[in-house]
Amino acid sequence: MKIVVTGASGKAGRAVVRDLLERDHDVLGVDVAASPDSSAPVLLADVTELGQTMECLGGADAVVHLAAIPASGIHTEETTFRTNMLSTFNVFEAARVLGVARVVWASSETILGLPFEQEQPAYAPIDEEHPPLPQSSYALSKLLAEEAGRQFHRRSGTPYVALRFSNIMEPHDYERFPSFWDDPTLRRWNLWGYVDARDVALSCRLALAAEVGAEHFIVAAADTVMNRPSAELMAEVYPSVPYRPGEGEFDTLLSIAKARELLGYEPHWSWREHVDA
Repeated sequence: MKIVVTGASGKAGRAVVRDLLERDHDVLGVDVAASPDSSAPVLLADVTELGQTMECLGGADAVVHLAAIPASGIHTEETTFRTNMLSTFNVFEAARVLGVARVVWASSETILGLPFEQEQPAYAPIDEEHPPLPQSSYALSKLLAEEAGRQFHRRSGTPYVALRFSNIMEPHDYERFPSFWDDPTLRRWNLWGYVDARDVALSCRLALAAEVGAEHFIVAAADTVMNRPSAELMAEVYPSVPYRPGEGEFDTLLSIAKARELLGYEPHWSWREHVDA
């Protein structure tokens, strides 16, 4: 396939581009800045401009939309909301007008209520049935974009697949993990979740091929960032939150059961391969 990857110079984008190229897809990266180590051609463009977005997606079979302000606190709440909503609408609309066959895009775990400070999670492991509790304009932009994806799918029949990525990590990030272990409250904000960038790429590739419509999936590692059992973490930090233990001692508290079932997603990477617990 010819696949356009927006946000190709970012942490997730670089991994997605590499993964798709390794499987012989024709990949065009799109970003406002080119990565010096990009493994695919990168077109410098701003997807907050509809005309530029249309030009970028011309002739594409699919788009993986990763371009966004990636978190709260980088810009003002208004700038974050406006930029993320406008860029995502433009990609969705360009795909509809141009007849792009599939849209896969980066939603976020923050929709679920992160950081869990004002409100605690309703239960754990948390899954896609958990009520949305956006706590920032960033999270709100992702939630509203999911609804936009459902409406674009209704109108066009094109799959608009939202991947709610957990905190994305690269191998060098795992050096920091031991600093989390003495104080479980440091990473309570997302139930100690993370996902390796290489598994982000895997999930995008699977979503490009899956027989789904306008679906959303939590995408996380199979374990937590902690060297303590998940049951202990919940008992200490969230004692009043209903908890359903998984089969493994260190199982993720961000359920990936839906992604496993419908996408065939199975995380390949863990910090435990890089750092001694």
